[in-house]
Amino acid sequence: MEKRKTEVDLISEKPEQTGLLKYMLENGMTQFHVVKHGEEYLKEHGFSELKLEDKWQLQAGADYYVRPYSSVMIAFHLPEQLQHIRIATSHTDFPMLKLKPSADMEKGGYHMLNIETYGGLLMKTWFDRPLGLAGKVVVKGSDAFHPEVRLYDSEKPVAIIPSLAPHLKRGDSETKLDPQKELIPVFGLWKKDEPHSFLDEVAEKLQIDKADILDYDLYLYNCDSCQMIGDSGLFTSPRIDNVSSVSAILESLTQTGNKWQEEKGKGTEAASPDERISEADGSDTNLSIGVFFDNEEIGSLSKQGADSGLLRMITERILKDSGERRTIQELLPEIFLISLDVAHGTHPNYQEKSDPVNRVLLGNGVVLKSSASQRYVTDSEAAAVIQVLCEDVGVPFQRTVNKTGMPGGTTLGPIVSSYLPAKAVDMGMPVLAMHSACEMAHLSDYESMKRLLVAFWLK
Repeated sequence: MEKRKTEVDLISEKPEQTGLLKYMLENGMTQFHVVKHGEEYLKEHGFSELKLEDKWQLQAGADYYVRPYSSVMIAFHLPEQLQHIRIATSHTDFPMLKLKPSADMEKGGYHMLNIETYGGLLMKTWFDRPLGLAGKVVVKGSDAFHPEVRLYDSEKPVAIIPSLAPHLKRGDSETKLDPQKELIPVFGLWKKDEPHSFLDEVAEKLQIDKADILDYDLYLYNCDSCQMIGDSGLFTSPRIDNVSSVSAILESLTQTGNKWQEEKGKGTEAASPDERISEADGSDTNLSIGVFFDNEEIGSLSKQGADSGLLRMITERILKDSGERRTIQELLPEIFLISLDVAHGTHPNYQEKSDPVNRVLLGNGVVLKSSASQRYVTDSEAAAVIQVLCEDVGVPFQRTVNKTGMPGGTTLGPIVSSYLPAKAVDMGMPVLAMHSACEMAHLSDYESMKRLLVAFWLK
């Protein structure tokens, strides 16, 4: 994986705690890039690619991944003797600004980009920040049904949304923004005599003819880099929700797979945390599946989202093509699912917005989410499993529940459980400023999350 050049090499103070996390936060500019870099990481760690259209010849003890679409991926370790199924899900998307078709527009002599909001982003935080442009571009292929997909990243700021000075808006309400009016970014100056489109720059960088571009899914992203906050382990970065969960699943899954076993057998360094939780019980009986869905931030109702049946379809195929005679229905008591997504920390300046008892503090461990309305899928039996796992491997954990009368959000757990009704929990690392252009978290919580996942895969 080629490292992105950044002005500040962030989180370098604690490189042993960041690894893939730092790389993914700085390079996963869109859901397509998150999957691309995740795929590269899996390949580097001995995972083999499978194609939906091919016959799968699966070998016990081997590691595989399949990428049904460019923004969704499923990776798994096939055990020597299948007894249990362990699944961890996350999502590859995050709130952004998406370019509309024919996005070039002129306003007051400026070249603007027509956008729409993707997900529930905290709009005021996107003003006055350097914005890059990234996503996928679709060009003419061999025939109408097989267009070519190219990933694009400007790798530099190309736009900005300037705020209105306070002197010019006295008396105006600041409670609500009109995104179609106020969130339109400046791309440059409008050149009347030289017609210019943002696609000219896209085509030039991709070294293609602009006329061959059929369509695109392009997003403006925050170019701010990761930053350590003081020396307490706090850090701030764009896209912590939910690139942190993707990274934790990737790191933990590769640390428990076949290549790790081979490296360990050669006597090379490959273990830790704590020699893979003291070697677990020495057996290889867990079908471990890491799932990376798209479109969680907009409801998951898409072919690449959790509300698609994709996970069940792939799991059934793994069982069939590995020679397993039992069905999902027969294996259901042995399936456990973790839906991994960031959790709200209790905000020190707005403590009244959180439950008065179940407070969540950054740096105090992973967070188990629960809700009487089942907006989070955790129940008491599943929560007990995670609590015992945490205690077994020395991982601190916290509980969160919404303030009574405040509905809060939801995530992948309830959706996935409707297709695969297994025991499940919703959990994640705590953050502040969720859905802001820059969010805040603690490195020790990421380490706790990885450590718990390693135990989850191996126990």
